[in-house]
Amino acid sequence: MFVDTPLEVCISRDPKGLYKRALAGEIPNFTGVSSPYEAPKAPTLHIVTAEASPEALADRVIEALIERGLIDPA
Repeated sequence: MFVDTPLEVCISRDPKGLYKRALAGEIPNFTGVSSPYEAPKAPTLHIVTAEASPEALADRVIEALIERGLIDPA
């Protein structure tokens, strides 16, 4: 599964201020800031967090698990 969140959204949701520190150069090799991030080429599920509510995204994950027979649809 690939949880896809734009950098701007990660920064706005960062309660510990790690992105702010990384952008200021205080944290070296921070993935997505000073170190590259490579998205998976063929994820089993691609969730774009900026496009839906957490509840809707959770429903998509549950649906995918049911479809794969990993959880019971009860």
